[in-house]
Amino acid sequence: MLTATRTTTMLPVEDPERAGRFYADVLGLKPLTTTADGTRIFALGQGDSLGLRPAEKGAQSGHTAISFEVPDIEGEIRELEDRGVRFEDYDLPDFKTTNHVADMGGERAAWFLDTEGNVLCLHELSDGEA
Repeated sequence: MLTATRTTTMLPVEDPERAGRFYADVLGLKPLTTTADGTRIFALGQGDSLGLRPAEKGAQSGHTAISFEVPDIEGEIRELEDRGVRFEDYDLPDFKTTNHVADMGGERAAWFLDTEGNVLCLHELSDGEA
C-alpha cells in the first residue's frame, strides 16, 4: 500500500545548481544523487527525500510547496535568518504574522522562498497534535 512507502517531493527549479547550493548549504539537507535528467535528490527526515527537478522559469507554485515540521519555530527562524533566509510577513484581514509566525490554532507557521521562487514553510504543532 502507498501508506507504507517513502516519498520524494519534487520541486521545479530553474537553476538546479543554484537551488542545490541553497538546499545543501543554507537549509542543511544532505545531497544523495543527481539523476540522468538532472534532478538533484536530497535526504529528508524519516527516509523521505526531496527532488529538485529542472524546469522552466514560472513553473513554481504560488502556494506552499513543502512544509518542514520543527520543534522550535523561533529557533529555526533565527538559524535560517543567520544563513541569509528572508521570511515573508503577512498582514491580511483574516491572516497575520507576528515576527514572521502565523498562529493557526493547532499549529504555528512561517514562510520563505527558495532561490527559485518555491514557497517553503516551517510549522510547529501544538502539544498533543500529530
